[in-house]
Amino acid sequence: MAEASELSRLVQASAAGDEAAWNDLVRRYSPLVLAVARGYRLSAADAQDVSQTVWLRLVEHLANLRDAEALPGWLVVTTQRESIRQLARAQRVLPVDPRDDSAIQRAAILDPDAGILKAELHQALRDGLAELPMRDQSLLQLRAADPTKAYNEISELLGMPVGSIGPTLRRCLDKLRETAAVRAYLAATPAAGRGKEGDQHELAEVE
Repeated sequence: MAEASELSRLVQASAAGDEAAWNDLVRRYSPLVLAVARGYRLSAADAQDVSQTVWLRLVEHLANLRDAEALPGWLVVTTQRESIRQLARAQRVLPVDPRDDSAIQRAAILDPDAGILKAELHQALRDGLAELPMRDQSLLQLRAADPTKAYNEISELLGMPVGSIGPTLRRCLDKLRETAAVRAYLAATPAAGRGKEGDQHELAEVE
């Protein structure tokens, strides 16, 4: 599949020392790494520290990554581990009043599963968009913009009749669901199946 082969190419080229390929990998998956780290309620500075550590770990292990398609999952698991380590370091220096357990409660590791699933979905949508023709990408991104652009604005920007925008948008969403990235996400996360309205809602957060 196009997305899988592109990811394989980037991983192989990065492992061979291709700086442009490495930068592309970091640019593509940094939002996923930061979203997972923030799911642990880390500060912005701590989340950045975790992110830097994760990329250093990837440099160390990239040549041993047997399946390029496993990279997003590897990044999620590694970010989880580094986030927990960061929290543990913070807890070791956290002053605690034995008469008040609020500090302990604040430092407790929250269940970040929901945030991780959302981050993985957003990453799948970004990767799925990259598989679509540029015109389809433009239409979906314009419609998902915040604030949402009206049909007459989209018509002017894309040179598309207003009456054809709705049907074309629906076809684009259908194609997005059939991309390799989104199908792989849905296969790995069966509970993530969404209706058509849900797809468009999630698109609002695709950059």
